[in-house]
Amino acid sequence: MRMLVTGGAGFIGSNFVRHWLASHPGDELVVYDALTYAGNRASLAEVENQVDLVHADVSDLDTLLGVLEERAVQTVVHFAAESHNSLAVIEPSLFFRTNVLGTQTLLEASRRAGVARFHHISTCEVYGDLALDSDEAFTEESPYRPRTPYNASKAGADHAVRAYSQTYGLPVTITNCCNNYGPYQFPEKVIPLFATHALEGRPLPLYASTTHRREWLHVEDHCAAVGAVLERGRIGETYNVGSGREASIEEVADLVLATLGRPAALKTIVADRPGHDRRYLLDSSKLTGELGWAPSIGFEEGLASTVEWYAANRAWWEPLALRAPVRETAWTAGGGAGAPGRAPGPPGGLAGAGAGS
Repeated sequence: MRMLVTGGAGFIGSNFVRHWLASHPGDELVVYDALTYAGNRASLAEVENQVDLVHADVSDLDTLLGVLEERAVQTVVHFAAESHNSLAVIEPSLFFRTNVLGTQTLLEASRRAGVARFHHISTCEVYGDLALDSDEAFTEESPYRPRTPYNASKAGADHAVRAYSQTYGLPVTITNCCNNYGPYQFPEKVIPLFATHALEGRPLPLYASTTHRREWLHVEDHCAAVGAVLERGRIGETYNVGSGREASIEEVADLVLATLGRPAALKTIVADRPGHDRRYLLDSSKLTGELGWAPSIGFEEGLASTVEWYAANRAWWEPLALRAPVRETAWTAGGGAGAPGRAPGPPGGLAGAGAGS
């Protein structure tokens, strides 16, 4: 099979490329990536000689159509997205352009090229958030209630995918995943941010709402879930991908510090980001029941191995530290004036770690 993977030099995309090549060695993969600040060719170093890397923007219809037709691509797996919630607060137009219009452009190119399968990677955040004292979980039928520009841009992309399925008969599937973590994640996101700060003895910035919780899934389990949907999923369907394991930001910080033997005194409190969601939890029973997928990596085990990966791979993440475009310790309590803008220098605060992080 010939597959196009957009965003394949990013965190989840590069892990998926390695995962798919290991399990489907005869397939031909084209990695299509704009190589923005969060894209990194080094994430593909061990497999770059096995893929065709195209450096281009997902909003470039002519280039997309040329690649799809010239390579006779049969399957598109769409990871490419702007995913940093804090940057979306500062530059929302960037997110709507890439995540909504870019997705629509890719859909149009796929329609014209006669692609046999289009799989779209989305996030739990399109559903909004849940109360901390709630026992609810989002299902595939939950209404969309995005609360931030990033969430809304991903919701718009999901709607575009469904529209191309209904209007043009494009064979699509969608997965909405919870927070991912693992190797090769850009160090603006919370777990690698905490790990890299702790390794250097720097403060770990926790948003003031330290009890806010996220559901966590190791990126390898996410890749396996996408593989299951590609191989056995029903066309036109959406599948939630979650682990059922929730953890607060403070619990994450404590586990990172314990893994590295660093003191709890490194934890420091910063103001919440505007629109900071309280809690996400997905009901993944449709995916597990229909396709037989289940997560295989426990959170404590996976987090420890992830922290150890960052400790052993300074050469990968240290050059990226200066690329982070947002300083987050400047958020004001009201989230209005004084919110941080683009600034050079190392990352200064907690990132919202969405599935497309």
